[in-house]
Amino acid sequence: MVDYIYQYLSNVRERRVTPDVQPGYMRAQLPDSAPMDPDSWDNIFGDIEKIIMPGVVHWQSPHMHAYFPALTSWPSLLGDMLADAINCLGFTWAASPACTELEMNVMDWLAKMLGLPDKFLHHHPDSVGGGVLQSTVSESTLVALLAARKNKILEMKLSEPDTDESSLNSRLIAYASDQAHSSVEKAGLISLVKIKFLPVDENFSLRGETLKKAIAEDRRKGLVPVFVCATLGTTGVCAFDSLSELGPVCGAEGLWLHVDAAYAGTAFVCPEFRFFLDGIEYADSFTFNPSKWMMVHFDCTGFWVKDKHKLHQTFSVNPVYLRHPNSGAAVDFMHWQIPLSRRFRSLKLWFVIRSFGVKKLQAHVR
Repeated sequence: MVDYIYQYLSNVRERRVTPDVQPGYMRAQLPDSAPMDPDSWDNIFGDIEKIIMPGVVHWQSPHMHAYFPALTSWPSLLGDMLADAINCLGFTWAASPACTELEMNVMDWLAKMLGLPDKFLHHHPDSVGGGVLQSTVSESTLVALLAARKNKILEMKLSEPDTDESSLNSRLIAYASDQAHSSVEKAGLISLVKIKFLPVDENFSLRGETLKKAIAEDRRKGLVPVFVCATLGTTGVCAFDSLSELGPVCGAEGLWLHVDAAYAGTAFVCPEFRFFLDGIEYADSFTFNPSKWMMVHFDCTGFWVKDKHKLHQTFSVNPVYLRHPNSGAAVDFMHWQIPLSRRFRSLKLWFVIRSFGVKKLQAHVR
């Protein structure tokens, strides 16, 4: 299999990028039911080229220009191989200390590489935040919206203690530009938070005055603004919302500012591109995909928050079978995400950063 992977990646440019198949092409090539007896590895291996490859879109081909980059590298591949061999489920520190601690340190490395504020670091005396690897930016945006929703409902409960949480939730409203990724809309559907998509300027950028007017209009309607998703590098045209304008509005109005830099975020390893980050000090959360432009295999999404306690109050559950002697003292990433179990994703990121170094990653972007 290792030899096959080597040959595949070495010759992928020679394969047709998009498959010449129709929906349901595989059905006739597979039996109706699973085999009762073991099949030979030779038969299984032969079916890779016979059944699987005819239906594969070859994302690693240099001729592949659809969707978005999904660049990989040999250090990342080796990291995933090792993670699969170890196969730990690092939901708590006790479940695999190395899984948790490597992730904390590598996320601090990555935050510093991008020029993110100290408030996003695990290891900083003035920080109560930190970073975690999620599966996708879509999941990160949902996590941020759920945390913002929970925090706002707790605030509303102080003045309306007898009001049901579902009733409070029905008054919440969040904002994004009309260029925002579809995952923002999906996060609203899941969280039952209304999302208002705001018009952009001639450069497809969401501006502060537009947000300010929308907030004022919705407050007059009795709604409670809670969340803004600002995009740095939109899916359609790679436009950048104005963080320097949106940030002060969110700060003054008490809204959670989430920054989605899924594709363009890797560019911030180069200092000359960080002017797009002006205003990042106002952000409550920031996310991007090393799996797009930084040569790290999917899935690998960096997600940082300035206050981890707002994640804990949203996602913490504490059954006795998950407690351990260092509960509370150590970071348990199960409280930072929707699923319980999590892969050892930080290995491939660690391998890539160490193998290339910051200077070569900067050269790659430039």
